[in-house]
Amino acid sequence: MAVSIREVAQRAGVSIGTVSNVLNRPDAVAPATVDRVRAAVDELGYVRNDAARQLRAGRSHTAGLVVLDSANPFYAELSRGAEDEAERHGLSVLVGNSGELARREATHLELFERQRVWGVLVSPVGNDLDHLIRLSERGIPVVLVDRAAPGGRLSSVASDDELGGYLAVSHLLERGRRRIAYVAGAAELHQVADRLAGAERAVSEVDGATLEVVTRGGLTVLEGRAAGHEIVSRPEADRPDAIFAANDLLAMGILQATVMEGSVRVPDDIALVGYDDIDFASSAVVPFTSIRQPARLMGEAAMRLLAEPPDEPRQVRFAPELIVRASTGG
Repeated sequence: MAVSIREVAQRAGVSIGTVSNVLNRPDAVAPATVDRVRAAVDELGYVRNDAARQLRAGRSHTAGLVVLDSANPFYAELSRGAEDEAERHGLSVLVGNSGELARREATHLELFERQRVWGVLVSPVGNDLDHLIRLSERGIPVVLVDRAAPGGRLSSVASDDELGGYLAVSHLLERGRRRIAYVAGAAELHQVADRLAGAERAVSEVDGATLEVVTRGGLTVLEGRAAGHEIVSRPEADRPDAIFAANDLLAMGILQATVMEGSVRVPDDIALVGYDDIDFASSAVVPFTSIRQPARLMGEAAMRLLAEPPDEPRQVRFAPELIVRASTGG
């Protein structure tokens, strides 16, 4: 059973108020008394209830972060940037993984609100942001990360995904590829939809170019492998000659499928472009071309907006960068 502050006071032979002063303002207490109280704390194993203290103060020094997939190295790097910036502001970070599920995102947000967090960074699952606006109106600052905020009612930090999709497919077209497949996850993810819009724009600018959308249930290596097996098993005339994957995990799975099948080569038969430029992109058996997002900088910028909120919501947009490697003949 947890030791109470009353028990510490009794063991040290002082009042509860004196124990509180030692824990919070030791300079206001005589050194001998401080030593006696600290000895009682150590002897009894007392642990201060910071949650109760935060409730009394009205706000904690903890920020919440909800990401779409904590197993994705992109979000791991983004989280690292957010944590580095939080430390500079005396904040700690609790990370929740929505798994691209709206109900799980809602569960994390409810928990963070009950904990009276300093604020929340969130990469939202769907397009309906009303619940996040309501959270902000109830006094919990919200910053969208890896997603632009429509209407300017919330601050956001994102990369230009429409431009990223355009860069990816334009590069494939410049390499002479004309039958492009876009392998993606759920269309309700804003990032997936924006990258598709960029891909469509690039294809529309080249006569004879086509774009096929291959939808999978998620943005994982296993889903990419399944998509890759389906594509390479087609007759040659029905196969695309290039694939743009909505993220690098999908691209990695697609590449694995081509290696396992052995009959289709990258980039000879199918060129491949991923998105995010995680470390695996450059170390794959065929290093693959990818669209780089500055994940750590995005996490730092989002946490900075949360720790030092501007007078009005601010939109920070990073430009993506095409990184060419062997999977497109680079």
